[in-house]
Amino acid sequence: MGLLSVGTLALDSVETPYAKRDRAIGGTNSFIALAASFFTKPVQLVSVIGGDFPESFLAELREREVDLEGVQVREDEKSFFWAGKYHDDMNGRDTLDTQLNVLADFDPVLPEGYKDTEFLMLGNLTPSVQMKVLEQMNDRPKLVALDTMNFWMDIMMDDLKALLTKVDILIVNDEEARQLAGERSLVKAAQAIVAMGVPYLIIKKGEHGALLFYGEQMFFAPALPLAEVFDPTGAGDTFAGGFMGYMASAPVINFETMKRAVIFGSALASFTCEDFGPDRLLEITRADVDMRAGQFLELVRFDLKQSLPE
Repeated sequence: MGLLSVGTLALDSVETPYAKRDRAIGGTNSFIALAASFFTKPVQLVSVIGGDFPESFLAELREREVDLEGVQVREDEKSFFWAGKYHDDMNGRDTLDTQLNVLADFDPVLPEGYKDTEFLMLGNLTPSVQMKVLEQMNDRPKLVALDTMNFWMDIMMDDLKALLTKVDILIVNDEEARQLAGERSLVKAAQAIVAMGVPYLIIKKGEHGALLFYGEQMFFAPALPLAEVFDPTGAGDTFAGGFMGYMASAPVINFETMKRAVIFGSALASFTCEDFGPDRLLEITRADVDMRAGQFLELVRFDLKQSLPE
């Protein structure tokens, strides 16, 4: 069915306890596009880059039938840049540098061929930019997912809450959910967020898995224990891309389908953590993804009816 994703294409300098990588591929759309392309084609991107963004990575995206017509290229300017250093436990990180560059005045314009896409992923940008994209669609998509962050809650909470009433799924981490809802309990936070007008909610908990909420229903997907986590940057965006890519390929949109999409998104996110940037996603196949998803199922498979030994 295809997926339209609006977000960043960036360059990152990342330092972890294992190594350091300068000017690696980053940005929400880089991970979303690769993850979604395992399930649906085309993946249409709306973003902006400078002349310093590697053509080699754009070629990789094209090979995977990622449509780049909506990517603005400003040859004489620099791409969005972020630098960060992860703590020893890999759960926290410090931002060392952020350069908006071309993103500072990004005005997304959807090509005509994008305006009828039925699945829309609004990557982490200002709520006003996300709303502008939604307003350019000819008809409301079948499924709209929204990602956001604490920063927009600090300075644009009213705009964000207005946007929540126009989307189907909100994807945030546990810290963001607590801030948005003003609740410490994630269950109470989920109830408060759903009451704001968004039907489905996904709360990412990093190495502790992910939660899916819909009405009174709740689903938990564990995280796959990894021997080594080289770089978790982009894991959350990979999850979102895998989730929405799977949903775009599914025959129906319901809670049961979303449970499977959460597992596939989690499987792909675990691959991202195994190398810097999107490098690992460029190496794997759909068969690898299916096998990894099977490993997630084995983590929680058990039989309550099995008789106890005498």
